[in-house]
Amino acid sequence: MQLAVVTGAGSGIGRAIAQGLAGQGTRVVAADLDVQGAEDTASGSDLITAMHVDIADRATVDDLRDRVGDAPDVLVNAAGWDRTFRFVDTPTDVAEKIVAINYLGHVHMCSAFLPGMVEADNGGRVVNIASDAGRVGSSGEAVYAGAKGGVIALSKSLARELARHRITVNVVCPGPTDTPLFAGHDEKLREALIKAIPFRRLAQPEEVAAAVLFFASEQAGYITGQVLSVSGGLTMAG
Repeated sequence: MQLAVVTGAGSGIGRAIAQGLAGQGTRVVAADLDVQGAEDTASGSDLITAMHVDIADRATVDDLRDRVGDAPDVLVNAAGWDRTFRFVDTPTDVAEKIVAINYLGHVHMCSAFLPGMVEADNGGRVVNIASDAGRVGSSGEAVYAGAKGGVIALSKSLARELARHRITVNVVCPGPTDTPLFAGHDEKLREALIKAIPFRRLAQPEEVAAAVLFFASEQAGYITGQVLSVSGGLTMAG
């Protein structure tokens, strides 16, 4: 039975990914700073185990790796956080937190778990959740967009390095999605984004999870270094 580690699994997209993988028969570690949220994700499933992690803190990431024990077959970095400000008004502590969670968190998780995946020599899948903000930019989210752009570049570089080990690395870029993170944005911004989406609605977390499940599957074994937007047509980047 395969093992997956999913960060940000306490709510939203991460929860949908964890539950989707478990629904396919994969053992899942649902990791989140919000342990109660992770436990709620695991509720009712014998295949999901909730664990605490603060991806911005490398020590707790290493502790998560040690508690998981076995090298995962699938690593999904879905945890994220954002606040909207004009760049010139962005407080330094907010900017540092955005980078710590949305970029360095991915670095910490990959750095902690990839050596074991390489040593296990079983191949594997890494799926990083970025954002279309990292592909085309986003007013009011300059630091967030920069961090997510970094995730895309990191993923492509890892894909090149890990191909010889049969480990694929791909990126899913959600557009505006019906999650607690989106609900925390300014109401006018939320309304403007929804109006800008050709489908005129938010994505549901399960729709984003479907793309992740594909990249995590055997069918995607010859796909690596790719970026897939799930945005209802909001962005159509080449």
